[in-house]
This record gives sequence, C-alpha cells and structure tokens, in this order.
Amino acid sequence: MTILSFQSRVSYGCVGHGAAEFTLRRIGHEVCPVDTVRLSNHPGYGLCRGGAVAAEDIADLTAGLDDIGVLARCRAVLTGYLGTVAAGDAALAAWKRVRAQSPGSLYCCDPVMGDRSSGLYVGDDLVAFFREVALPAADMLLPNHFELETLSERSLPTLNDALSAAQALRNRGPALVCVTSLQVSELGRDLGSLLVNGEGAWLVATPQFDVDAKGAGDVFAALLLGRLLDGMEAAAALELAVASTYAIVAATVAAGSRELTLVAAQNALVAPAQRFNARAIPDPP
Repeated sequence: MTILSFQSRVSYGCVGHGAAEFTLRRIGHEVCPVDTVRLSNHPGYGLCRGGAVAAEDIADLTAGLDDIGVLARCRAVLTGYLGTVAAGDAALAAWKRVRAQSPGSLYCCDPVMGDRSSGLYVGDDLVAFFREVALPAADMLLPNHFELETLSERSLPTLNDALSAAQALRNRGPALVCVTSLQVSELGRDLGSLLVNGEGAWLVATPQFDVDAKGAGDVFAALLLGRLLDGMEAAAALELAVASTYAIVAATVAAGSRELTLVAAQNALVAPAQRFNARAIPDPP
C-alpha cells in the first residue's frame, strides 16, 4: 500500500522522514516521501543548518508523482512537520489530487506544533492552519497532549477533559483522533495514548521514560496508520503501535543514545516483546 508522506528530513537523526519512512517500510508499506524542510539535524541540539523546501518544489514533486500514476495508487496521505503554511497548502492540494483519483484513501494529520518540554516551535499562522484547514480535512488526527490543548485552546488536566476535547475535534471532521503523550491526573506518572472513533474510546498506559530523544511521535503515527491500513481494528492497532514505540524508546534509553535506536531495535516495529492492553473508556458524564 503506497503512502504519500509530507514531513521534515534531517541528514542526521531519526525524526520526521528519518523515523516515519523507515518505520513504514519495515512494516510492509511503500512510501513516497516529499520533504517539507531539510536540516542537518533536529533543532533540539541548539543549532542546525538547512531550511524550508519551497512550496513550488513540493508541488512540482507531487506533480511528477502524478505524471507516472503514483497518486492513483495511494492509500493514504500522511503529514507531519510542515514548517510553513505554504508547505501545508501544497500538501493539502496533493491530498485533494489523491482523493480524487483514489476515493477510498485516507488523510492522516499529525499536527506537529510543539510539546510540553519545548512549547510551541511553529508560528501562530501554522497553528491556525492546523486548526482551521488541516483538521477539518483529516480522516485521522494524531496530536500529542500539548497539541490537543493548543487545538482546543484550553488546558486538559483530566482524562475526561482530554476525551471531551478529542470528541469535539472529531465533530469538526476527523473520524479518528488519537492523543499521544497524555499526562492526566488519573495516570499518575504513566503516559497515555487515547484513541477515539465512532465506535468508542480506548486508552493504553505505559511507564514514562526520562529521555531526550525526539521522533517517537513520528514513529507512532507511522505505526498506527500502517496497522489501520493493514485492516486491524482500532484498539488492536493502538496496542501494537504503542508497544512498538515503547520498545524503541526503551532500547534508546538502554543504549544511552540521544537519537532513537530505530535501526538497531527495528524488530520491535514488527513484533514487540511487551504488550500493553487497551481499555475501553466510557463517555464523560
């Protein structure tokens, strides 16, 4: 199954396409990566070189794929870090071309804007793009907890708060919302992943690591999309995506690495040793 992906590219490290492209290929999916920015490394190092890819180049690459019939074979479009609104517009224009030629295809939006440790690392214009343009167009929305709060424009300290916010976003377009890195009072020090769709809501909790490595969200998004495209039920896909991501992060911590040890621990993408159960969550009162 071919997936058209719009994300960042770093020469060193495992974020953006450096994480998602390898992950999708390892679990059996073809990927057509179109870079939105090209950097020497992710900015978490305090310095990096490179910059945004021109929207005209993104559109031109997409047109080239269309010329040889690739868009008609796409089962999904995945967007991650966009960098600029112009890149987002180019990605959404590509999505429209894919949907027109492949009516059963999906748009999976990972609205990469920031996290609790860094805060926002995109401009207000890109926040508005995700909230007003990408969100209503998406079939799947995969924010982390901080991004869910950003899209909802309010603090979400409890599980019921997060569930209500996810349902509210579903009412604006996406059939499925999955919230990662969920830190709510009910979980204590554990992290949660909450998936909400038209059939219900499920939560998977895992221990939390103290780790600087970036890119786990990019791996998770690729895994969840890939498993759902494989035909898995939502709860099973959530369990497997969480288990594989957890195993990659655990291996990274064990290695003392600042970058995800994605290649060394790649078997966990297919068959993680430890699983975590998804429990059904009732609607908030």
